[in-house]
Amino acid sequence: MRTELVTTIAQMREWIAAVRQGGRSVACVPTMGALHAGHGALIERARAAADVVVVTIFVNPIQFDRKDDYERYARHLAADREFCDARNVDAIFAPSAEEMYPEPIATFVDVPDLATHLCGAFRPGHFRGVATVVAKLFNIIQPDTACFGEKDAQQLAIIRQMVRDLNFAVDIVPAPIVREPDGLALSSRNQRLAPEQRRMAPVLLKALTEGQRSIAGGERQAAKAIAAVLRVLEGEPDIRVEYVEIVDPRMQPVDSISGDVRLVAAVWLGSTRLIDNLLCRIAGSEPNATYFGA
Repeated sequence: MRTELVTTIAQMREWIAAVRQGGRSVACVPTMGALHAGHGALIERARAAADVVVVTIFVNPIQFDRKDDYERYARHLAADREFCDARNVDAIFAPSAEEMYPEPIATFVDVPDLATHLCGAFRPGHFRGVATVVAKLFNIIQPDTACFGEKDAQQLAIIRQMVRDLNFAVDIVPAPIVREPDGLALSSRNQRLAPEQRRMAPVLLKALTEGQRSIAGGERQAAKAIAAVLRVLEGEPDIRVEYVEIVDPRMQPVDSISGDVRLVAAVWLGSTRLIDNLLCRIAGSEPNATYFGA
């Protein structure tokens, strides 16, 4: 199946209108391209949820806090289209920056309670840019369902809050983290890692697993569980820790662990930033999917 490639908002709205006339439901998978197996898992979820799947491919300039990071972000539209062809995606929406932002944008969507700590503390304006572009995509495509990965747990929480607060008629469906055989969470940024850095990268999951093991063993002081994570990371001097936190279902850092929590971390290997997280279930606690998505 050849995936339809749509590059303008007007064309996308026209295409969606034809789909709707046939009474079919629509699932959207927002991405910035450089598609990999993690995106494939999102596409599978979308296919299970709706009749028609639209993958968006747009490197969104307003969510980058560094111009060089935006300019270096991998762009492989031809390969991405082949990836979507193989997975029977119905359409790709791949607008240019000029199409999405024909003039300087003056209206933004912000969720400050969820967006100013963790990654947000180190990437000013990032989540405002994410929420704004996702709101634009939802308005253009009008999907019934949208799929997001749990690797970006803070982003998932922010999108869910935005959907609730702004009454978008979109069901947000999460997908678990997809990992390489050695445990590294799949990310388009992984291709930037030099061979020796790539060898080191799985230590991030190893460290988080040590913290998870500490919590499973009864540790209820967040600082001590975080210390278990840091001890592992300190064994790799080339890794620079940006943050390690334990957060509650609202993605807020906790001091004391009394229910399900998520261990979240961001580290740097050279000029490449890696994020990962692990859900930590507490025996006897009620599972909470409101923000965690699991």
